[in-house]
Amino acid sequence: MSGSAAHVGYGTGVAFIVLGGLVAAVTGPLQLDRGSWLAAYLVLVCGVAQCALSDRQRLLTGRPIPPRRSWTGFACWNGGNTLVMAGSLTTAPLVTDLGGIALGCALAFALADTRGARRRVHAVVFRTVCLVLLVSIPIGLTLTHLRTVPPG
Repeated sequence: MSGSAAHVGYGTGVAFIVLGGLVAAVTGPLQLDRGSWLAAYLVLVCGVAQCALSDRQRLLTGRPIPPRRSWTGFACWNGGNTLVMAGSLTTAPLVTDLGGIALGCALAFALADTRGARRRVHAVVFRTVCLVLLVSIPIGLTLTHLRTVPPG
């Protein structure tokens, strides 16, 4: 990512990790039904994954990522996560689907940016993480749809 987008993305990822920890701390006392899911999502997807996505240029030492592309990926990742959380917490699966599409776009940008990576082992690990995230999107969307089907 370009310098400022990478710094903002990494800082945002760290903030989500802290927020996820805070959500985990209040889940039990406040009896939040989906609090444990939300805490895990905030930490792992919004936080840790965003830190990795934001730091990919340094990790892979490939070609510079154009700033516009970096900010677009940042917007897709954070907008997609916002939609996924909102759709999941309000049982609006179509909102979650839109979020999944945005997340897929951000991951496609990230995968494209691995071309020409000088650190091949890092690139393989990074691509594997991106592919695991890509595969998890339709699984998560399917579970959201199944959870919102009325019983009977």
